[in-house]
Amino acid sequence: MRTALLRGLPAALLTVLSLTGRPAHAAETVPLAEAVASLPLATESRNGYTREAFKHWNAGDDPADGCTTRNEVLINEAVEAPAVGPQCRLTGGTWWSYYDQTTVTSASGLDIDHMVPLAEAWDSGASAWTAQHREAYANDQGQETSLVAVTARSNRSKADQDPAQWMPPATDVHCRYAAEWTATKLRWKLTADDTELAALTDLAASCHDRTVTYTPAT
Repeated sequence: MRTALLRGLPAALLTVLSLTGRPAHAAETVPLAEAVASLPLATESRNGYTREAFKHWNAGDDPADGCTTRNEVLINEAVEAPAVGPQCRLTGGTWWSYYDQTTVTSASGLDIDHMVPLAEAWDSGASAWTAQHREAYANDQGQETSLVAVTARSNRSKADQDPAQWMPPATDVHCRYAAEWTATKLRWKLTADDTELAALTDLAASCHDRTVTYTPAT
């Protein structure tokens, strides 16, 4: 959707955007072990957390399409596209939940997981953000790994746990999951606590060829 919007901008404005570095920073790609090592270490605190501090789901990347962020993610991540009806009602479609290697054929059977859960983000630095910044985080489609469509069962099993406490049931995706978790934390400049960092470091040691690609959030 962002690409389509950029194509519609006048050439002169695109030139200005390229010269000023907006609308987004360039993506960075580093080895997983290096990415994990660059996470700032800090003690976590959940004092004052409420889920309502992160407004979601909002009108999404394209308010004109009538879809919330949730439905935009479902449309973008579908293996077989659903039909989009009035008020963005989705029917049909097929999705692949990579956490538990499950095919899902109904949008109602899916949750949109925040790769780094809202509570974990709060603990790791989001408590100091503005309400607008937290809303941007909760609805982030600027990096594909920030939000992921998975089975409701796997998402609720994960809850607000970090990789020291929970990993996907499908063991062969653990390297991917560690990379996407780390990418999200780096994108949003979030910290990690000592047990989380130790778990990610251990994972990185066995994921020799895995890289992390992330785009710093503005």
